[in-house]
Amino acid sequence: MDMLTLSHVAKRFGEKQVLRDVTFSVPEHTVFGFVGKNGAGKTTAMKLILGLLASDGGEISVNGMKVHYGNTPTNRFVGYLPDVPEFYSCMTPFEYLRFCGEISGMSSKEIKARSEELLCLVGLEKENRRIRGFSRGMKQRLGVAQALFGRPGLLICDEPTSALDPAGRRELLDILSAAKEQTTVLFSTHILSDVEHICDEAAFLHEGEIVLKGTIEEMRTYRKAAGMEMELEQVEDGQLLLAAFPCLKSTGKRNFLLEDTGRLPEILHFLADRNISVLRIERQESSLEELFMEVVGK
Repeated sequence: MDMLTLSHVAKRFGEKQVLRDVTFSVPEHTVFGFVGKNGAGKTTAMKLILGLLASDGGEISVNGMKVHYGNTPTNRFVGYLPDVPEFYSCMTPFEYLRFCGEISGMSSKEIKARSEELLCLVGLEKENRRIRGFSRGMKQRLGVAQALFGRPGLLICDEPTSALDPAGRRELLDILSAAKEQTTVLFSTHILSDVEHICDEAAFLHEGEIVLKGTIEEMRTYRKAAGMEMELEQVEDGQLLLAAFPCLKSTGKRNFLLEDTGRLPEILHFLADRNISVLRIERQESSLEELFMEVVGK
């Protein structure tokens, strides 16, 4: 079943058409990457899903129910992590989650159990400091815990890793990957390596339109592999190989890139006939970043 569906969604602000005919769906218990450059329309689409903006056309449904502008009942299925989450800084993480549980009407026993479970998930179970002393990464992790508190069917994360250092990014990505056991994750970003790291499926948004969508594996097949990379044991053997096959590109004294992979059997015969030792031959895959730049025409 699809937890989220957007069908022919459009949105305009004055003369600017921000979204046009946006259509995609997000299956249950997947991490879905919503990819686009800054200003592509990702945040606008998320606000439409949350009912914070009215669309100019199309339809959005969450868990099979249509989203309406305003106090939409579909938000009971949704947890939301904005790009810059805000908290009551005088509270500790446990106090903040207890406050969230109390205003949602949960019992004290359920609040305690859920708070402990989620603080453990995001690695804050031993943090008793006030939130005012937290780093950006710690606040993002607490934001994930808060967004998951009500056991939502859909977790929406708006650029959650954009301002984090490499270690903080990896920690948060691992948390989101683990969260798909509990929920479905819609994860907007312009960092393509993050998508490759945790996403099951993705959609590329460019100038308000979906230009490519599918599973990560499907996307990789849309662009041919960049070639074969080989590494020889001896430098002088590399010079001999390059003289015989000018089609090879030297990427180091003993490393070469073959873009015309049809010539690989010929090269292997050449190496075998001369007993040239090969340390490595590896298929070089195209990255999502290369694919994205290709489909957006840059």
